[in-house]
Amino acid sequence: MRAVKGKHTGPEMAVRRLVAALGFRYRLHRADLPGKPDLVFARMRKVLFVNGCWWHAHGCARGARVPATNVEYWTAKIGRNAKRDRANLRALRKAGWRPLVVWECELKDGRRVAGRVRRFLEA
Repeated sequence: MRAVKGKHTGPEMAVRRLVAALGFRYRLHRADLPGKPDLVFARMRKVLFVNGCWWHAHGCARGARVPATNVEYWTAKIGRNAKRDRANLRALRKAGWRPLVVWECELKDGRRVAGRVRRFLEA
């Protein structure tokens, strides 16, 4: 588990490049917010999470994979991750922040993600 990165992952870097190309400024990984969002737009009170499908139990094919070994451990771990994510999103909304989750599988269609992020940030 030590080798698993939590920050500056490939999908996160792709979204950061996309957001910068759209002309938006952001802060990274603010520890004072629930879930340490990947990108924080403080003046707009919006946050963006870039989640890996498997690690956060997305409903896509990649997120639904079952590991070949140590199934009980990984099932419980992924379940806790998803539960924690839901609690963090609730806490952010309650504190007046608007969150957006971009899933790793969505990055295959960069233009679609760019449009979704642009609409989120301009609203």
